[in-house]
Amino acid sequence: MKLDRRFLRQALVWIGLAALVYFGNVELQSWMGRRALEDTGLEIHSYEEGLALAARQDKPVLAGLSAIWCSSCRTFDQDVLGDTEVRRAIEDDYVFVRVEYGDDEGKAFRERYGVSGFPVFMVLEPDGDLVRPIPTTYDADEFLRALRRG
Repeated sequence: MKLDRRFLRQALVWIGLAALVYFGNVELQSWMGRRALEDTGLEIHSYEEGLALAARQDKPVLAGLSAIWCSSCRTFDQDVLGDTEVRRAIEDDYVFVRVEYGDDEGKAFRERYGVSGFPVFMVLEPDGDLVRPIPTTYDADEFLRALRRG
């Protein structure tokens, strides 16, 4: 009986450590993602807020579906959205919307536009109609060319 209790205690300790490592990593990845997004310098709007602002400004929406904890999304934010020319093109020609994959807005966005992965970017009319998808590339110059194709 003592061996069983000792085994159970050790198993619980290992499970606890694994949970701590997992959730600690998620928090760290999320913090790094928030920081990368903030460092882009872009003004970020929610989906509904962005559509309303786009209608007032008579601009299309550049909508991005991402997950704050996603390392690929963070790389995109740093290497592409953080690029000076890309940021300038977005600020001049679009209203930027960032949709978080895992929340209710993200679920509705995925259902409406039929997307499942991330990061995904698309140009929308101010009423939310899809104009065109923007190919996901981690090359700032390619992304900039895709933005300007309009």
